[in-house]
Amino acid sequence: MARYKFEQIAINSTEKKKPVEEDRFTYVGLEHLDPGSLKVTRFGSETAPVGEKLVMHKGDVLFGKRRAYQKKVAIAPFDGIFSAHGMVLRPKEDIVDKNFFPLFISSDYFLDEAIRISVGSLSPTINWRDLKELEFELPDLEEQRKLAEVLWAINDAMEAYKKLISATEELVKSRFIEMFGDPEKQKENLTTLGEHINLINGYAFKGDHFREDGIPVIKIGNVNRIDFHAGSMQFYDRADALERFVIKQGDLLISLTGTAGKEDFGNVCIVDGDYEMYYLNQRNAKLEVHDELNPIYLLHLLRNEFMRKKLIQTGTGIRQCHLHNKDIEGITFLLPPIGRQEAFAVFVRQSDKSKYELEQALLELTATYKRIVAENLG
Repeated sequence: MARYKFEQIAINSTEKKKPVEEDRFTYVGLEHLDPGSLKVTRFGSETAPVGEKLVMHKGDVLFGKRRAYQKKVAIAPFDGIFSAHGMVLRPKEDIVDKNFFPLFISSDYFLDEAIRISVGSLSPTINWRDLKELEFELPDLEEQRKLAEVLWAINDAMEAYKKLISATEELVKSRFIEMFGDPEKQKENLTTLGEHINLINGYAFKGDHFREDGIPVIKIGNVNRIDFHAGSMQFYDRADALERFVIKQGDLLISLTGTAGKEDFGNVCIVDGDYEMYYLNQRNAKLEVHDELNPIYLLHLLRNEFMRKKLIQTGTGIRQCHLHNKDIEGITFLLPPIGRQEAFAVFVRQSDKSKYELEQALLELTATYKRIVAENLG
């Protein structure tokens, strides 16, 4: 393999324009790029973007230079404009194959080096003057073409699995509406959530008492996602006085605090993971359901777009938003028969099993992809 400076590998296109009204339809911002995916599936702006933007052409590689640790790289799907917080890159085809180029830019081999030279603390950014001097080893053009063929085949399979996972999630949403109707349109015979649940708020565990073993403590970061996330656990000594805050597998939790304007609170999840029991930290609450309410039904009720928006709107605070017990207990909904709820829960469990198998296959493909890249680059 030969070693090259990045300026020998790539052209950094700096052509810019001030957007006009029609440019809003072909605008791609960093918010439209998904880490781990070279495809742009969202684009456009409600109004013409403000300030100069980079001109992009179909096939260009779009690289998010601001907060590069997010690893946002994609291929421009059409001619248009791109965020000035990114770079528009094109291959120097005497050094790098055009089909291999986006795979190289999206590789950890390139991104880890680019992230290393980021400057700034709040929004670390990569400067071209530093990036162009970085050196990378590349195989010869013929080997790049062979690698590109293999990697694109794996990448296409990965995208197909992602679509199947997304379709499974959408199927559950559709089945919910099919079985229970649209909550936004239900106006009569409603009940309040407080009549059917007990809310148990988390405890303010003292940080200096955390230890390396004991009972794992669920913090807001474990709850404030689509599903329960058991990473980054801290532990606490077991105590009889804390029994009220014990959480077990299958319990339903909700996050109570987030950032104003970001709607990053009011997330609900069902607890799973490697531990039989946990303690619940403050800023979270357990939703303890009565016999007439199924927790899986309630999970998807509160994830419904209309219900979630209604819940978020009750949050109070200027910088941080907080949900209070009365906000959650005051949510109104139409209570279906428990038998219908349980039938829906069976369907969800079957869908979750299929989704899990797809996710495992995707993880294996991703590992294979990364292994091939690691063996052939650097």
